[in-house]
Amino acid sequence: MQHIIIGAGPAGVIAAETLRKCDPAASVTIIGDEPEPPYSRMAIPYYLSDNIDEAGSYLRDPSTHYSKYSIELVQERVEKVDSKAKQVTLSDSSTRNYDKLLLATGSRAISPPIPGLDLPQVHSCWTLVDARHIIELAKPGANVVLIGAGFIGCIILEALVKRKIKLTVVETGNRMVPRMLNDKAGGLLKQWCIDKGIDVHTSCSVESVKAADNGEVQVSLSDGSKLPAALVITATGVKPNIEMLEGTDIKLDLGVLVNHSMQTSNSDVYAAGDVAQGIDFSTGNFEVQAIQPTAADHGRIAALNMAGNITEHHGTLNMNILDTLGLVSCSFGLWMGVDGGEQAELYNPGEFQYINLQFDGDCLVGASTIGKTQHIGVLRGLIESRINLGHWKERLLKDPTCIMEAYIASTQELGYS
Repeated sequence: MQHIIIGAGPAGVIAAETLRKCDPAASVTIIGDEPEPPYSRMAIPYYLSDNIDEAGSYLRDPSTHYSKYSIELVQERVEKVDSKAKQVTLSDSSTRNYDKLLLATGSRAISPPIPGLDLPQVHSCWTLVDARHIIELAKPGANVVLIGAGFIGCIILEALVKRKIKLTVVETGNRMVPRMLNDKAGGLLKQWCIDKGIDVHTSCSVESVKAADNGEVQVSLSDGSKLPAALVITATGVKPNIEMLEGTDIKLDLGVLVNHSMQTSNSDVYAAGDVAQGIDFSTGNFEVQAIQPTAADHGRIAALNMAGNITEHHGTLNMNILDTLGLVSCSFGLWMGVDGGEQAELYNPGEFQYINLQFDGDCLVGASTIGKTQHIGVLRGLIESRINLGHWKERLLKDPTCIMEAYIASTQELGYS
């Protein structure tokens, strides 16, 4: 059996390891298009902070791990997938045949159509190559402009500050992390960053980036500001890598459409991670969730099914946790609520604390918090278990901090303890 995995991120590596355990005699090949061994993008902020070196981002020890488990690593770009011939064509014009194929191609950073983003002082922060450029330009005292205060932007924000640069953040939304936090929570995060010396522009956009005479650039904002910068970082979203599937019978939407087995419309092709449009736990819809826990989950389940061990994916809970200069924020599930649902809220801006619980009937379906790290796991557990809270819902509506008491009492009543 010839198993080929396109993509050397967490989904691909975990899938390869799972395939090796389930099918010891099979051929397992990972094809990745980056020059480094398989690594975690989530480790890049630690590299930028000098907490680890590049090797610290590697998912496994490349000197021994893959050879030990007879996993072949190929560092080439896949240009084309021929799902009828069951063959992939690489950038060196060579071809590889497969019996089962896993698309774990991930996603890539995208940039808005702003003049000047092709200048050498402008970089995304998605790959180790990007990180090297940022380290080169983000010298102590340098002016740095970060375009985008979404999840990716806020992940690298702390790492940038630790490099002792002067940071300006520009976000088109009216708050920070608008796809994770509501107005109150996102506003608290903005104020926290301002208090830490970061210049934050919300409801604002970058209109252009122009080269300056001193080798730096000038960044023009929609509010009339003109900012000097030695480095501009774009963190404005990602897009699934699906170009090599053009002309195949594999159905696409926002990503690669898969069923509960992570199988695509072609029975011999599976997808996992950022590229896969898999089932969402909270909504039951098929959506792209570009987060590492989902990628790991997808990779394992896809590999089990590729090896003939039928396993269903019942959906991944959408969750995000950020530590921004010491202020922890998180969101789980349907944090924005459902039609007709009720919510409980605690808002203490003086202490940078916020809790919001969202209910559908008597079930907790979503939550978001700022500055309250206690019982985050309990919030996730209540949402995933779909426990009927009964009278505890009314108590939580009055005091959302009673989440642990509600969890213990509700699980005991159901006989879980």
